[in-house]
Order: sequence, then structure tokens, then C-alpha cells
Amino acid sequence: MKRNQSGEDYLEAILLLSREIEFVHRIDVARRMNVSQPAVQKAINILINGGYIRTDGMHIYFTDRGKEYAESVYARHCTIRRFLSMHGVSEQTADADACEIEHVISEETFLMMKNYISAAQVDKDGD
Repeated sequence: MKRNQSGEDYLEAILLLSREIEFVHRIDVARRMNVSQPAVQKAINILINGGYIRTDGMHIYFTDRGKEYAESVYARHCTIRRFLSMHGVSEQTADADACEIEHVISEETFLMMKNYISAAQVDKDGD
């Protein structure tokens, strides 16, 4: 998928829901994202056509490709949030900013943040 904020947000929401409940439904996604069910249906159709998810009419499931992509989006989010928090940004602001930054960050900058966090963890563990 070409990086697309809306599609990535839906994939991330489905991923997080799938970690909380056994079967993800469209209504669960609508509630999580605070959007209408028709908006969810439109996004679901786009994600199905992209090969990221499938449904059985009621439940939403990831394809292997979709799960891998959703996990990479969420990993970017978590890394950015942690990096910002390490630099004194409040948890609430870091989470909100990470939601925006995760969609536009370059790979170079993301890897810098990831490496910084890893190095800081090694330093912390080595003390």
C-alpha cells in the first residue's frame, strides 16, 4: 500500500481490536475510530481490494500481507511515541503526535529514532 493515513489508521485500529477481542466487526472499528459505519464499509472495501483484509460477511480478518503491514504501522507509532516521551513530551501529546507522524516519517528518520531508543536501552541496562 502506498502510505495512506486513512488506510493505515484503519489497519492499526483493526490490529489493536484483534488483540482485545476474538472477532472484529465493522461496528467495533466504527466505535474505535469514532466514524460512521458507512465510512468503515468504504475503508473495508478499499482494504479488501488492496489485499490487506478479508471478511466472511461479519468478521474482519487480516491477510498475511495486511497483518504484516498493520504491525509495521503500529511499530512506527510505538517507536515515535517512545522517542517523543524520552525527550520530555507528555504521554498524551506523544501519542497524538505519533498518530500523525507515523504516516509521513521518512525511513531514515524512523531508523534514527529506533536506533536512539535501542542505544538508550543498552545504556540503561548497562548501568
